[in-house]
Amino acid sequence: MKRRGLKKQGLKKPRLFPVFIGLVLALMYIPILLVIVYSFNQSRLSSVWSGFTLNWYVELFRDRAMFEALRNSLVLAILSSLAAAVLGTLGAFGSSGGGSKPRSRFAAGRVMEYLSILPIMIPEIILGMVFLAFFAFLGLPFGMFTLVIAHTAFCVPYPFLLVKARLAGLDKSYAEAARDLGAGGMRAFYDITLPAILPAVVSGMLISFAMSFDDVIISVFVTGVHTNTLPIRIYSQLKTGVSPKTNALCTLLFIATMVLALTAAYLSRRKTEGLPGQHLKDPSSGEKGWG
Repeated sequence: MKRRGLKKQGLKKPRLFPVFIGLVLALMYIPILLVIVYSFNQSRLSSVWSGFTLNWYVELFRDRAMFEALRNSLVLAILSSLAAAVLGTLGAFGSSGGGSKPRSRFAAGRVMEYLSILPIMIPEIILGMVFLAFFAFLGLPFGMFTLVIAHTAFCVPYPFLLVKARLAGLDKSYAEAARDLGAGGMRAFYDITLPAILPAVVSGMLISFAMSFDDVIISVFVTGVHTNTLPIRIYSQLKTGVSPKTNALCTLLFIATMVLALTAAYLSRRKTEGLPGQHLKDPSSGEKGWG
């Protein structure tokens, strides 16, 4: 019996795969494109194109209430994401065993993990009602302070899950070696563990920022009379009709987001290209240049 060589057969992509990707991208970006286009429309109606104009951008920059709501949303998202990143990182580090101790000493880690991810499993309207009753029971004045507490609470699971997943794949021998060399627990954490989990911390903080900036339901329950966020202001306009100024603001926010994303990608690429050893040649190839 002759042996036939086995040929490696790669997985073939379905013929409809490009069509599926095209439909997904169309559903994602066509609404954004329409918002951008109708921000230059003279008519207040989005269904009627009556000519090109920049008047809505001029009126937008005259609307102090809109920019005050935007400022409140940015401040709220920054404070909430920072607080959630700190709490989520500490919680993940503690529930994973402290980086160097066995998990058997942290029997409450599982319970803590389940309690930490509850906010993303409970419907937001239920969370909003719970926060409303809790803050009213404590007698706290509703405003930016209650907004930060509520947003931090439902944003904690995102950095917690990401950091915990990063810690699960982290070699604990590095922290143990630092301890053997005389480093304390805090020194080992800041010098060894924190740099290794920093990408997960930043990712969780960015997700928390986006979730806090976009939130409407919980914010409606815990905001004050004199505190208005951008999502709440846009939501309140649905009763009388959304102004084209909102389209202009969304266009500016989209452009700013794209600029930040492209800048981050460019800086990341430059940093990767500038790492030592990127241009070194393999010594087995016989080429010079191995440092």
